[in-house]
Amino acid sequence: MKQQHSSLPPGFRFHPTDEELVLHYLMKKLSSSPFPASIIADVDIYKFDPWDLPDKSVFGEKEWYFFSPRDRKYPNGARPNRAAGSGYWKATGTDKIIVTSSMITGRGEVHSNIGVKKALVFYKGRPPKGIKTNWIMHEYRLSQSPNSNYNSRPLGLKIAP
Repeated sequence: MKQQHSSLPPGFRFHPTDEELVLHYLMKKLSSSPFPASIIADVDIYKFDPWDLPDKSVFGEKEWYFFSPRDRKYPNGARPNRAAGSGYWKATGTDKIIVTSSMITGRGEVHSNIGVKKALVFYKGRPPKGIKTNWIMHEYRLSQSPNSNYNSRPLGLKIAP
């Protein structure tokens, strides 16, 4: 059963921009700072099939957000392990660079690269013969990592329209 947050106002909708997710949630999570609202659950999403995740979320109807550890395929490697439940998450498309809103300075507009957004699609079965599903996840990570754990938490899961 999903938790309900009575502290949220009636009609509350959680529809953050990519910049807001990275600045106000991911960075704060990794630095142990307080959140604007506690509506993102800590769940190891790779232990479940995507259709089981909505029940594990704190908030959401068609989009669900999670903080999740990012497993490595090999202990000393950088390659992520994206096996999950009865299938796997496969990266698709190109990574999107997330920048801060422009700030006007004496030298013009300044944009700061703060993160990366990667789209992944869930496939049932094992590679390379998996069957594509309609489940899409957007993984967010910070651009720069002050320590090894700082950049290791993806964020976000949503179903395709």
